[in-house]
Amino acid sequence: MSRERTRIERAFDPEAIQRLKADAVADISVGGPGLAAQAMAAGLVDEYHFFLAPVVVGGGTRSLPDGARLDLELMDERRFGNGVVYLRYRSVRQGSHPAVRRRAG
Repeated sequence: MSRERTRIERAFDPEAIQRLKADAVADISVGGPGLAAQAMAAGLVDEYHFFLAPVVVGGGTRSLPDGARLDLELMDERRFGNGVVYLRYRSVRQGSHPAVRRRAG
């Protein structure tokens, strides 16, 4: 099924997503922890947007999968009056961050 701004696929295909990213004229969003975990594992996620709420919940679906290792660079942050904090990070690929290059050299 496809719409002007929405496309639904029956299975996750990293190569198809990479082609979609290469042809995209606008940002692509991935929602839901299961689908996002697959995209993260495939190295397809360029940015992470988090909204942290001042509430502790002792259960539920995790936002990050087991074994996730993300090297991130903070790009933006906002604090709201109700205590919510918005964080936007850029994914730092191996060797693409200045600090990584300095350590390697």
